[in-house]
Amino acid sequence: MGLDKNLLSEIFLPLTDKVSLNLEERKKERDVLNQEVRLHLNKRNEINRQVKELITEVQNQKTVRDEANMKVRNLKEMRLEKSNLLKELRAGLRKKIKENNNSNQSKRKGRPSNKIRIDMEKLERKYETGQISSKKEKEFFSKMKNLTREYKDAKAYEEKSSSAALKEVRKAEKSQEEAHKSVERAVDDAQEAHDLMIELSEEVDRLRGLANTEQKSVTETKKLADKLHNQYIVSLRCIHSMQDMIKIYESKNGSDESNEKVEVTELMDKLMSGDTLSTDEIMSLQRS
Repeated sequence: MGLDKNLLSEIFLPLTDKVSLNLEERKKERDVLNQEVRLHLNKRNEINRQVKELITEVQNQKTVRDEANMKVRNLKEMRLEKSNLLKELRAGLRKKIKENNNSNQSKRKGRPSNKIRIDMEKLERKYETGQISSKKEKEFFSKMKNLTREYKDAKAYEEKSSSAALKEVRKAEKSQEEAHKSVERAVDDAQEAHDLMIELSEEVDRLRGLANTEQKSVTETKKLADKLHNQYIVSLRCIHSMQDMIKIYESKNGSDESNEKVEVTELMDKLMSGDTLSTDEIMSLQRS
């Protein structure tokens, strides 16, 4: 037996109103979630842009650091060469002074400076330990004065004889000191570049963590938005299905209203749960 239009309206109109209300609510919630998805995407993309720029800067800073380390190695090699040269020159100067001391004894009257210095130190120790009485203090100061003059003369003569070697030593000392300072400056530059590279790398890691958090929010929010969208589509299909069935039964007479009402209600429950009516079920409604 067929269902008349009044019976269908009695079943579908309340359901249509209820589904329409849910339809609008899901549509609004879905749109809000889609806006949140866009916000999270924008944040993620901006963070990833910053990460890309920082990675480039980290690579540049690594190049600076590596070049600075190479400069340090080269300067250390130069410093080592200058240090070795200075050692050789100092050894040569000591040898020259010794040779001069030996030859000066025969070329000039008087003793070498090192022997005069030994006598001066012995005399000073006697005075400091009280071995010289007060009566002999005048004699002590006179003798010390003469020894000091003799020492200065001998020292000046010795230095004059080895002045060329001494100048070479002083020049090498200055060159070695400059090389050492250059190494220190290069080490500081390399360390500064390394520290900055580490700082940038840590910032990259921090931003990547933020980007991952935003991506997680995108995934979770989009999942909720898709769920609401699917519910929206199901609700829309339900409304259209009810409207179509009302049109189908407009030209048919109803009979056995109670059985038909139960059958239609069951089909609508199926639609509301998100299922789709099969062709046989639609044809069954059409034959009722």
